[in-house]
Amino acid sequence: MNGTQRQTPGRRRAVTGTEARRYMRRPILTILSLLTASGPLHGQAVVFRTGIDLVNVAVTVTDRDGELVTDLTRDDFAITEEEEPQTISYFSRGLERHDETLPLHLGLLFDTSGSMAEDLELSRSAAIKFLNALPTAETMTLVDFDTEVRVARYGQADFPRLVERIRMREPDGWTALYDALGVYLDGATDQTGRKILILYTDGGDTRSAVTFSDAMDMLRISDVTVYAIGFLENQRRSDRIAHRQRLSRMSELTGGVAFFPTSTEALDEVYEQIRSEIEARYALGYIATNSVMDGSWRKVEIALTDSRRRGLKIRARPGYFAPYRESEP
Repeated sequence: MNGTQRQTPGRRRAVTGTEARRYMRRPILTILSLLTASGPLHGQAVVFRTGIDLVNVAVTVTDRDGELVTDLTRDDFAITEEEEPQTISYFSRGLERHDETLPLHLGLLFDTSGSMAEDLELSRSAAIKFLNALPTAETMTLVDFDTEVRVARYGQADFPRLVERIRMREPDGWTALYDALGVYLDGATDQTGRKILILYTDGGDTRSAVTFSDAMDMLRISDVTVYAIGFLENQRRSDRIAHRQRLSRMSELTGGVAFFPTSTEALDEVYEQIRSEIEARYALGYIATNSVMDGSWRKVEIALTDSRRRGLKIRARPGYFAPYRESEP
């Protein structure tokens, strides 16, 4: 654990690009080096875990019209790991009750660089409104970034301080987006439960030591679901297309969605959709029949058991990396 995550709630520390890469490499890229021997990372992702044995899969289900389906039960789902059937031992539906096993941890990656000058006020107001609508979050981690990366974690009792922090930053400097992502993912490794990251940015990166490829690999290994909110209206057309593609790829890789609002009204709709998705997600847990701790990639498939539900669409990460333990010499 690095110093940025051991601080008391609400305290903040600026992190340079070089430090961000070092923080990111310790827990995240160390895992990358262990897993590379098991096969290529590209196109793979993980399922969040609450322990060594219990594998938990976050699942979103929609109908043909894209509407969220919220009335399914444990018996409606079937799980296979590497084509081997698994027994569902844990099931919860959204945030219908306080869940001590899988508490909600909310992260905000907030772009305050100079390129956000025309959009920052809009994103500030909407972010505060969104946070206020999610009183169930156990912790809220804010990473605001420009040339530097600053990180602080808050509990619900610290909400006024979080709001003050969001409001105080003025747009300035370069954009260290991928460094900021690395710092956040490093800090999220010590959190157990559901982890949702809301990313506010215009999508560009002009400062990071971490590359886009590095960022994608970190997301594959992480257990965080990303919802990107891209403010692209004030970007050049060529940049707008590239930034949209990258933000979409980052979100989809984690089972999330990217949005590109152009007004306050549209942004309110985006937040309502994200909030609805968080509240409608299912958590399925199982103890894997394969207990070998070799760090290998395990493909996980979620299906619906009722043939009448064939028109429904499931969105979830496609698998996870098994725990790794070095063999005895």
